Amino acid sequence: MANLIHLLQDFNPGKFLVYLSLLIFVALLSLRFDGVTKINYWAVFSPLWIMHGMVLIGAGVGSIAWWKYPASRIDPESYIHFKSMLVSSSLHLLLIFFEVLACDKLQSSRHIWVLVFLPVLFLSIICIAVSIWALKHERPFEVELFLAVNLLQLIFIPLKLDGVITWKWELVFIPIWIIYGAAIIGVSYSILLAALFSRSVNITSDQRRASTHAASGYVLLVIPSLISVILLTKKLNGDLQLSYSVVNIPLLIALTSLVLRSFTGKGGNLWWCGMQKDFCVFLLDFFPFLREYGNVSYHRQSSEQRSFESNDTPEVTVMSPNRYSPNFFRPKVKNINIDSRTVVPVLIIDLPD
Repeated sequence: MANLIHLLQDFNPGKFLVYLSLLIFVALLSLRFDGVTKINYWAVFSPLWIMHGMVLIGAGVGSIAWWKYPASRIDPESYIHFKSMLVSSSLHLLLIFFEVLACDKLQSSRHIWVLVFLPVLFLSIICIAVSIWALKHERPFEVELFLAVNLLQLIFIPLKLDGVITWKWELVFIPIWIIYGAAIIGVSYSILLAALFSRSVNITSDQRRASTHAASGYVLLVIPSLISVILLTKKLNGDLQLSYSVVNIPLLIALTSLVLRSFTGKGGNLWWCGMQKDFCVFLLDFFPFLREYGNVSYHRQSSEQRSFESNDTPEVTVMSPNRYSPNFFRPKVKNINIDSRTVVPVLIIDLPD
């Protein structure tokens, strides 16, 4: 069964943009470190520049739309979305500052790494408060939480790069080992929960499918990224003679899984680019011809199924349009069997003993 609407209505454009940009950036950076390509580091960081530029442009358009339509400010949910957009754009500004310093350091080596990491350290402290606010208002905060829990790690890395501490990289990465330990416990719990749901008779098929997808998503995220960090640690210590491109292959697999999960990520900010509505609704309004294709479902049947249904009683199937079409409230009737046989009630006569 393929339905365009089901694909679009859960699509999260913000997550897709962030994860796809990180995927391309990691691939380009690995090739640059290995010497496969000699392009400038400013070009290597171009996926991140494009991502931040689109975020800031979207926030600017959303702010203009916010002031242009004052009636939308009455809705509390709309106000939370607008504040979330402003907070996210502010965090992206700090990330841009960090990435500019890091790019300049890699290109010219004119700064120390502690100075380069100062913006992201300040950003990690801010992300602690932002994560609490997002949790309170039920807003997504994956990137904010990642930066908040890695505050100590972002202190050790520049100190090691500047030679202030002479620990081995296994000790430098102690904070991230702790985080991965907690993540593996969470992955084990999700796998166990999916196994229990698959065996339970009181769980619906949708719940089983959701638990299975969640468990597989966590496995594809945590395990490959952990393998990549282990290989990177061995590489930095000189114990492993592998290129950065090979070391980062598991990380690329994890980022690819995140890109694919963005199609089922749901959520998104209603004020990004001034849409003021769900991304799927906005896209269908902007491209009306997609409504025609979105209301059509396709189902593959085998020849045995078709022959069996042709010999069976006739069926009346009414396709119900999805909730984004103008006729959404029309009732949905599927597979109504027309049986002309007479139904006779059963009479039970209880005889006395």
